[in-house]
Order: sequence, then structure tokens, then C-alpha cells
Amino acid sequence: MFLRRAIGRTLFAATTSHSSAAPAAASSTSSATYNPLEQFFEMDRNAEDDKPVVYGRSWKACELRLKSWDDLQKLWYVLLKEKNMLTTQRQMLNAQNLRFPDPERISKVRKSMCRTKHVLTERAIEEPDVRRSAEMKRMINAL
Repeated sequence: MFLRRAIGRTLFAATTSHSSAAPAAASSTSSATYNPLEQFFEMDRNAEDDKPVVYGRSWKACELRLKSWDDLQKLWYVLLKEKNMLTTQRQMLNAQNLRFPDPERISKVRKSMCRTKHVLTERAIEEPDVRRSAEMKRMINAL
């Protein structure tokens, strides 16, 4: 866990720069500056955490069928972001000959993504309007 934080900090140090004392003073008074690369790393855990982290399960299709079209699209992009974050971490750790701590998380995210796409496809097939159904299928294939 400590290694993740150290790796993330060294990567972020290259992307953030403070050109004058004023921005440095402003950053010291504020809690944290936002860096878009932080989305690809899990930075919220400390090295001192002794408790094992328990992650959730993948979404079931019956649960996804209860959600609206917009909710499913939002969930798709949340899962995509999570998959990108996990893949980035795995690649960084593999490059340093370290073991990825939770490889089953990636498969849970992929299963959820496949099930989300399946439920969206079911809805597109059941749509009575042919034009709307074709548009829905195009959107799903673009995911």
C-alpha cells in the first residue's frame, strides 16, 4: 500500500509544477490540488492500514434490469474508469516486478461491464420502434 502511494507521488511530481511562491503558498493552505492523473490511481489508503480491504461483488443482470437507461450509461462509465484505474495500477506494478494485490477486481469489473451491455442490448431489442431500436444499438456498440 505504501508503494502505491510512493509510485503515485513520483508520477504526479512530474506533472505538477509550482513556478512561483504564490501558488506554492496557496497549495499549502488548501487541502489538496486536483490532478487529473489521480483518477488512475488509488491514493486514499495509508501504508499503516492493517485491515484487509474488502471489495464488492460484480453487478447481477437482474439488478441492472431495474435501473434506468441513464443510470446504466452512468454505471458503464464508472466501471470503465475503474477498469482503467486497475489496469494502470497492474501495469505499473508489473513494470516494477511487483504483484498486483487484487487481480479478481478486474474480472468483477469486466463481468459488470458485460452484464450492463447485455441489459442495454435486451432493451434495444425489445424496443417496438425500429428507428429508436437501431439508434439504441448504435449507442451500445459505441460503448
